[in-house]
Amino acid sequence: MPTLIHRRVEAARAGTNPAVICCVPSGWLVLGDVQFLRGYSLLLPDPVVPDLNALDESGRSQFLHDMAVLGDALLEVTNAYRINYQILGNLEPALHAHVFPRYLMEPEQYRTSLPQSYEPEYRQSIPFDEERDRPLMKAIRKAVQRRL
Repeated sequence: MPTLIHRRVEAARAGTNPAVICCVPSGWLVLGDVQFLRGYSLLLPDPVVPDLNALDESGRSQFLHDMAVLGDALLEVTNAYRINYQILGNLEPALHAHVFPRYLMEPEQYRTSLPQSYEPEYRQSIPFDEERDRPLMKAIRKAVQRRL
């Protein structure tokens, strides 16, 4: 049964996913559907697999490397002080990595906890906007490509 991850990868391949930052060796970097933490991005594997354990050693290494490259790029372009990485797969049972820039300006109770600790209303309050987010996506793409 195709997941949201499958659909997003298919759209990336077709050139119809507006949130695509760029293609990397293990898959696709995309900006998150919400931008309550500016620069929140995901790494979607291509081809889609159920989880990290479904990849061979080389595939795992490449996926984790690409995830770290995205984190390095986000540190460079967002002025974040830290990057949080999450690979869960509980709601969407397909491998994907969430990469969250974290900022010193965040309120203390949120800065020191999971990004999901923000109230749902706030997390949904800043949706992805292709026009607004295009310069950020371009900057991330350039920073990623320098590292590949």
